[in-house]
Amino acid sequence: MSKKDNGATLILTYLNEKNRPYSAQDVFCNLQKQHGFGKTAVVKAMELLALEGKIKEKTYGKQKIYFADQSQFTNVNEADLKAMDGQISQLSAEVQSLTQSCRQLDAELKELSSSLTTEEMMSEIRELKAECSGYRARLEKIKSATNHVTPEEKEKVYKDRDVYVKEWKKRKRLASDMMDAILEGYPKSKKQFLDEVGVETDEDSKVVVPST
Repeated sequence: MSKKDNGATLILTYLNEKNRPYSAQDVFCNLQKQHGFGKTAVVKAMELLALEGKIKEKTYGKQKIYFADQSQFTNVNEADLKAMDGQISQLSAEVQSLTQSCRQLDAELKELSSSLTTEEMMSEIRELKAECSGYRARLEKIKSATNHVTPEEKEKVYKDRDVYVKEWKKRKRLASDMMDAILEGYPKSKKQFLDEVGVETDEDSKVVVPST
């Protein structure tokens, strides 16, 4: 854009390409971001183009509307219009189809982006194989051990446990009865008595008698 034409050439090209009516404000809003036009410059350029007859100007109340000079365009007959409509419909269908394809491809891309790469997958497979090898070695070591507990030995352990738990409960009950008898004539509390004689209860050790 030269400073001399103040953007008039670009504005003329824009109006001819769009071939629809615009106000100076419309053209300013549409071209300002891309070309950095000022509003005053756009108004002056469009007034100049209209004065030179390069574009047409219509006044509606206080607003001026500008549009391309229609004499520069080839007349279009009804058959041509129908052909254009058919082409537009075809292109619209293609755009819709391409849009759908883009959405599908975008979804596939997101899915692939969240998946493991071939290298990552191979690395994970190697780690899993190494882990499986470790488990196999441990299993073989357990199978080859000679100190397995027999069912008879296991049964004996459970029986001994039951005997010890019953004895534990019996002695706990006897000790409780003895303390109750002593505390009947003892002037202090049970806790003070236990502290003086140095007795530590199951509760002090946070131990619970297991069920048989």
